Amino acid sequence: MGSLKGIFVTGTDTDVGKTYVSSIILRELIETGHSVGVSKPACSGAVLEAGEPRWPDLDHLAEAAGLSDIDLVCRQRFQAPRAPPVAARLEGLQPDLSAMKENILAWESRADIVVVEGVGGLLCPLTGDTSIAEFAQWVNFPLIIVARLGLGTINHTLLTIEAARQRKLQIAG
Repeated sequence: MGSLKGIFVTGTDTDVGKTYVSSIILRELIETGHSVGVSKPACSGAVLEAGEPRWPDLDHLAEAAGLSDIDLVCRQRFQAPRAPPVAARLEGLQPDLSAMKENILAWESRADIVVVEGVGGLLCPLTGDTSIAEFAQWVNFPLIIVARLGLGTINHTLLTIEAARQRKLQIAG
């Protein structure tokens, strides 16, 4: 990945606040004078507005980074609220790992720091044979693990930490 620096925001599950935390990090980095990039390898679960699909998470990330085009954030978008390979299959598509990597590498000459937001939890499938954890290994940025407040959180968090450590992923928080 060359000289690209960043942070990888993952979660213990889906809907735990990864986008919220990623957006705060992006805004803070901008406020402290950094040029930022943002990438989400894939996004599933569109809402329909006037018959057109929209991905609110991508809207939030783009807004936090001061971007007007969600294509800069994520090109692998699927309508069904399922893991990317399942959602893609429902649309007759396949997730494109190369496109996901290119989306991050595109920031190399344009940003000091890239915030990458994962999909679901760390072991969520990203493609038919690649998990978020494996993608995080390729990115090689320190992890921020986001967890929900509620019963079962300690277990989910410890399992996520254990999975990250087994893969030699650095945990920043």
